[in-house]
Amino acid sequence: MLRVFVDSGSSIKQEEKEKYNVEIIPLRFLMGDNEYLDGIDLSINEFYNLLINENYFPKTSLPNIEEVEEKVKQYLDNGDEVIIITISSGISGTYSAFETRFKDYDKVRVIDSKLAVGGIRLLVEEINKYRNENLDFIVKKVNDLIPRIKVVAIPENLDYLLKGGRLSKKEWLVGSMLNLKPVISLIDGKVKVLAKKVGLKNAFKYLADSLNEMQCDESYPIIPSFTYNKENLDRLLSMTNEIYHKQMTEYDNLDPVIASHWGPNAFGYIFVGK
Repeated sequence: MLRVFVDSGSSIKQEEKEKYNVEIIPLRFLMGDNEYLDGIDLSINEFYNLLINENYFPKTSLPNIEEVEEKVKQYLDNGDEVIIITISSGISGTYSAFETRFKDYDKVRVIDSKLAVGGIRLLVEEINKYRNENLDFIVKKVNDLIPRIKVVAIPENLDYLLKGGRLSKKEWLVGSMLNLKPVISLIDGKVKVLAKKVGLKNAFKYLADSLNEMQCDESYPIIPSFTYNKENLDRLLSMTNEIYHKQMTEYDNLDPVIASHWGPNAFGYIFVGK
């Protein structure tokens, strides 16, 4: 049997494990003097209370590698095979840690998603189409899909990108003064700014048009994502061509480790290009 592990940077919730047929590895983060397991120790609302009202910004750390290895060994002893998909190595050391730990295991494959959140959900759905195939065939299918997955998102303000080190103080100051909204993407596994739009109205239009401009593949789902409040996402949906609405099977309220960098009220789409 094939066993699939993803880390919590996938934004797959603990209560969705059976739906996606995965094990979820919680990343760890510090807020103040307290350490939490992502997606386990705090509810979404409790996290945002600390982030917004208490002004705590999380410092992330690697998951418990030894605990994961023990569980993987149990599956291997039962004759299972294992795939571990991690959040992009361009934004976390998780892939490097697992690749080093499992490089000598014949029946384990560690995949650098070069993505985060809904992008990893799409990879898991791809795996679930081919679970009866051999391990290397499945890994190839995943690696072929990775470069086709598009992540486009817009933060409501730039404060959290500054806190997370994604913007310099100069970029934050200029962007705030001019009311610039950066369109954030993951390109080759790293956070990049695709475009800068003046004001939310222009930002909404850019994202609404992106499904067509980036040639969204209609045979795959579109994952509309948001942080904290869905109001901006609802506005984006109202501006998006209705032909794409049938592909939007679920909305994703992002888990703390990723949401902290986008900040509350961010919104975006994750989809597969042709």
